[in-house]
Amino acid sequence: MATREYRQFCGLARAMEMVGERWAMLIVRDLLNGPQRYTDLRRGLPAIPTNILSTRLKQLEEAGLATRRALPHPERAVVYELTEYGRDLEPALVALGRWGARTMAEPRPGEAITAEAVAMSFRTAYRPESAAGATIGFEVRMGEFTIRLQITDGALTVGFGTHPDPDLVVERLSGHPVRELMSGSRTPTEVLADGSVRVEGDPALLDRFAELFRF
Repeated sequence: MATREYRQFCGLARAMEMVGERWAMLIVRDLLNGPQRYTDLRRGLPAIPTNILSTRLKQLEEAGLATRRALPHPERAVVYELTEYGRDLEPALVALGRWGARTMAEPRPGEAITAEAVAMSFRTAYRPESAAGATIGFEVRMGEFTIRLQITDGALTVGFGTHPDPDLVVERLSGHPVRELMSGSRTPTEVLADGSVRVEGDPALLDRFAELFRF
């Protein structure tokens, strides 16, 4: 499927032949959240040209990283999803995202903040060494979208929408308190005191949240 061959017998070169084209890794990022329709992918990647999205999806299928299937009646829709081989890219994406986050402060002009990007930021910031086998659920309301975070025996699962049984609901009311908690620039006590965030559940769990998700 490769559109570019590096002609080197190297695992990194082979990987870049499969996912090194522009937009390919971001499509994989979004598919980590589960099956996506073409329109879902377009919404999560608003700047991608439609012809490029179609081409990259075809290339990911040909490489065995993604597949497509028809949803049963009454959905009548086709979704794309990662294969097991494709999901094996997650640790690499998390490591690359963590490395790239070092250069991030405020969004640059014109940069979109999508649900898919925020979901990836939680994967990137998650500190399993701080979980110590814990089981805890968070629901994070970000205004236009809601992210659910479930940690089970130290393993993180990220999804969209409400959490069925959260231990703590974190709702952003103003500013960027969740990002500030994750960066360590503000403390749970500070964001609660100024009203930029509201919680449902034990407020002490906000300290646990800030400990578990930290850049």
